[in-house]
Amino acid sequence: MPPNQSKPWPWSRRKVIWDPPTAFDLFLDSPLRALIHFIYAIFLGLRGAPFKPPRNKPKVKVVCISDTHTNTLSVPNGDVLIHAGDLTNNGTVEEIQKQIDWLASLPHREKIVIAGNHDSYFDPKSRFPQDNGKKLNLRTLHYLENKAITLKFKGGRKLNFYGAPAIPKCGGSNFAFQYERTEAPWQNRIPLETDVLITHTPPRYHLDINLGCAALLEEIWLVKSRLHVFGHIHSGHGREAVFWDEGQRAYERLMNRKRGGILLDILPSMAWIDAMKVLWHGIKGILWQRLMVGPAGGNGGMMINAAVVYQSTTEVGNPVEVIEL
Repeated sequence: MPPNQSKPWPWSRRKVIWDPPTAFDLFLDSPLRALIHFIYAIFLGLRGAPFKPPRNKPKVKVVCISDTHTNTLSVPNGDVLIHAGDLTNNGTVEEIQKQIDWLASLPHREKIVIAGNHDSYFDPKSRFPQDNGKKLNLRTLHYLENKAITLKFKGGRKLNFYGAPAIPKCGGSNFAFQYERTEAPWQNRIPLETDVLITHTPPRYHLDINLGCAALLEEIWLVKSRLHVFGHIHSGHGREAVFWDEGQRAYERLMNRKRGGILLDILPSMAWIDAMKVLWHGIKGILWQRLMVGPAGGNGGMMINAAVVYQSTTEVGNPVEVIEL
């Protein structure tokens, strides 16, 4: 957390939608959903790792950052560095080139970058007129824009990466790669063999403070990548295991239902049925994971919101996320 930021009181209200909702915000919105959201997070922690790296093969260390907004920072070394967009604030060629030069100076063998909505140059529809005709030097970086790439690592390991910058419209006349929330631009776009998915927007209801993309959520249920890295929603920073099971479906369905507030949440409804399903499948998942296959197993994946700036600021305040595949 930046030194000039203080943690809000639980009974206070958030000032802007890009800040995380306080406990009071969640309670007023829907006590049932607030309770299940808290319990669901506990269940995920108790279930342990959602997947095992391959046995007898070297692990691939993936370093994840996003939303640097012209900042440079200390980044741990690894086999591959991923930047999930918003390199800059204004998206001019000069700003982007400085970020590229900084990333190229880092020691990681492979570096993958996608654009974010602030990186206006990459989208011709949002590019500043003075940047027309100018070129970037991408140096050693792999720039992915609706594109897949396969990279080889030590021990014969291969991983398939796919990157896409599109986000649901959030304003800004010069914001890049925006689409209307009613659109579904992700359908059949992501290759099913994708191991590591990189998008700028989060999927809905996962590390997104309810601002992610519902269409992307539906598509990733088909792909089920081992790792999904994104940013955009700074306040959603962190990591979350996904198990692609009925408990997760029930949780997402509950979060998608119309909010009833305090009074309507008391009345019987389909929301209560989904809440019971989350509890049942969560308990069953913990027992299966711990008693049958051990604390590390399964065919799930990990989602990482890698935004390094804090909440609605452009100051670095979130730690760099590192994971081994």
